[in-house]
Amino acid sequence: MGQCVTKCKNPSSTLGSKNGDRESSGKTHGKRSTIYKEEHSTGSGKSSGDILVNGTKKMEAAVESSQLPTSSGDFKKEPVSGMEESSLHRTEELFRRYKDEREDAILEEGMERFCNDLCVDPTEFKVLVLAWKFQAATMCKFTRTEFFEGCKAINADSIDGICARFPSLLNEAKQEDKFKDLYRFTFQFGLDSEEGQRSLHREIAIALWKLVFTQNKPPILDQWLHFLNENPSGIKGISRDTWNMFLNFTQVIGPDLSNYSEDEAWPSLFDTFVEWEMERRKKEEDTKCVAASQTVDLCVDRDT
Repeated sequence: MGQCVTKCKNPSSTLGSKNGDRESSGKTHGKRSTIYKEEHSTGSGKSSGDILVNGTKKMEAAVESSQLPTSSGDFKKEPVSGMEESSLHRTEELFRRYKDEREDAILEEGMERFCNDLCVDPTEFKVLVLAWKFQAATMCKFTRTEFFEGCKAINADSIDGICARFPSLLNEAKQEDKFKDLYRFTFQFGLDSEEGQRSLHREIAIALWKLVFTQNKPPILDQWLHFLNENPSGIKGISRDTWNMFLNFTQVIGPDLSNYSEDEAWPSLFDTFVEWEMERRKKEEDTKCVAASQTVDLCVDRDT
């Protein structure tokens, strides 16, 4: 959505360009034979000319004959009531307000206007939640099917209606099972799948971690993101496995990291993080001790 929770042109502003560098190599752990690989690759952002199914004229005919878009992008006849048909017309009018002139989809410019009308910042958590409910496959884009199915899913067919649904959607995202689904969706949402991207660029991953944990920030998140920022050369990208396992990490490993074990089936990047963080804490503690010692010596000198 422009600068949205969707694809942005300026990496430092929000999510950055979605270059798909992959993570560095992983390891095999004893308790599980899975090999975690932090892969390295480079992907480029998509052009605005993505191919969309279902033309406007076809949708207009669908509205007239009470046909609804299916999840596959095809249309099928379903018996609908007058109220449902009226809602479908309102959704069509709403979609037309933001859709691209040449492509039957809402693209970056339309997303910005859509967010403005919803009175939300494109970088807000609300926009990510809305994309999740719409099951958007691509950043900065709502296909016709995604938009119609999404409005149907949240039972809203107007700007006011969508705004009124935000509180309940945010509460839904707090539920453990729902949040897990949102969390996993966020990784896929950040990929440039049409370019075959399989890992998130480090900067995109950092931005998405900050965003997805808006309502339930784990104690270790800041240290984790600090680690990623301080080691740019060694961490090119974040794999799906590392992304998914980090949620487990935040749930079972305490803030002091004392119950972390390298013998467990964690991605190797987590081993590196824990080692780096413990060393950082030790240096910080030593610095405090030295400062405290110098203060005591200064006090003694003054007394004498």
